[in-house]
Amino acid sequence: MTELWRLSAGEQAALVRKREASATEVTQAALDRLAAVNPAINAVVDEFPDEALADAARIDAALARGDDAGPLAGVPVTVKVNVDQAGHATTNGLVLQRDLVAEADNPVVANLKKAGAIIIGRTNTPAFSLRWFTRNNLHGHTRNPRDPGLTPGGSSGGAAAAVTTGIGAIGHGTDIGGSVRYPAYACGVHGLRPTLGRIPAVNFTAADRHIGGQFMAVSGPIARTIDDLRLGLAAMAAEDLRDPLWTPVPLDLGDAPKRAALCVAPEGLAVVPEVEAALRDGAQRLRDAGWTVEEVDCPPFREPARLQAVLWLAEFRRGAVKAVYEEAEPDAVFVYEQMAALCPEPDLNGLMDALQMRVTLTRQWQLFLREYPVLISPVSAELPFADQLDVSSPEAFARVMEAQLTQVGLPLMGLPGLTVSTGLVGRTPVGVQLIAGRYREDLLFKAGCVIEAAGVPESPIDPS
Repeated sequence: MTELWRLSAGEQAALVRKREASATEVTQAALDRLAAVNPAINAVVDEFPDEALADAARIDAALARGDDAGPLAGVPVTVKVNVDQAGHATTNGLVLQRDLVAEADNPVVANLKKAGAIIIGRTNTPAFSLRWFTRNNLHGHTRNPRDPGLTPGGSSGGAAAAVTTGIGAIGHGTDIGGSVRYPAYACGVHGLRPTLGRIPAVNFTAADRHIGGQFMAVSGPIARTIDDLRLGLAAMAAEDLRDPLWTPVPLDLGDAPKRAALCVAPEGLAVVPEVEAALRDGAQRLRDAGWTVEEVDCPPFREPARLQAVLWLAEFRRGAVKAVYEEAEPDAVFVYEQMAALCPEPDLNGLMDALQMRVTLTRQWQLFLREYPVLISPVSAELPFADQLDVSSPEAFARVMEAQLTQVGLPLMGLPGLTVSTGLVGRTPVGVQLIAGRYREDLLFKAGCVIEAAGVPESPIDPS
């Protein structure tokens, strides 16, 4: 019999609901896997096996009574250390927050629990969730399980590394500039940045976000299969009016033409040959399944990326700069100073202009995505970076920022983006990013399933 931790979330939930395996057995298998592989990758930095097993026992008791235990009944999952989970510290990778214990669950955590998922651990993030690499003074350094010389991505690097090695079937991540999409790419799994307002999320250990975070920060799932992303989204997206931006939009909005656009090098982005080959392969996989794919120019990423930095840094400068220097985490200080140098502080008129242009750019993208319901674009212009490349020099930081154009540009418009892993170059993962109109995650899943069916990297894996 296949080991329980190797199964997809859908398979695990089906076994538990049919009582062919207990939630306790599935959870214990995941905890055993965590104990076996986590020391090599440091993906999970807060473990609580007794709590997880108690939650699993409650699922088993509910099923024994004949109750509906939820669509993720007994499925082991992880959540990121930057979201509130009652009884646990919302560290966000900071020594300053090691004792910031939440009294209430973030809505996304509450929704996972309501769906029957078993939270088996909390995953690592860089300090302040600031980078596409995952290391901090409090929790240490997360390694890419496919190649420890590569970044596992960030800021949800722990989540992606955990999923890739079988520590939970679904990992919760957050994304304001690629923090779900890029770790999935770097680790060779799949990750969804949903539409703004799709998944309710708010931390009660902190003040509400300023306008940049309100418009661009989302939670989303990382998983080894597209079907598990679909299950994760459905669970996370349940109503919770504690987040006033949550929007009650159906998860399936009906069919659309099987038509996609391919943009290999948005606005002159210097894409390496291996990434271009992956993009053309992804497009061909759709064509082979009956889709029409046209290679065209897409709407801008560069201006949205610039404005994303304006809005996000305006929030960061107001609320977190003092903490950056108090924390004195060298990576975060370096990255913040590099970003601040690239993005002068705006005045009130600059902020108003950014918000005005956001509407203009969103209109352009929505009209484009009506003509082409799905866009195939790079996740990054490069293969996953050597670990810690961004802090090696100002020149390396600038290289990383340029390669991540599509990661940074997309959030301004609040659009959904899906990373689909498609293969390996040696041991290095590669894949594509799919983009659709607002609330059209259903179209991303349809296209993603086609691309996935033609081949993906093996997972779960043992750490290299």
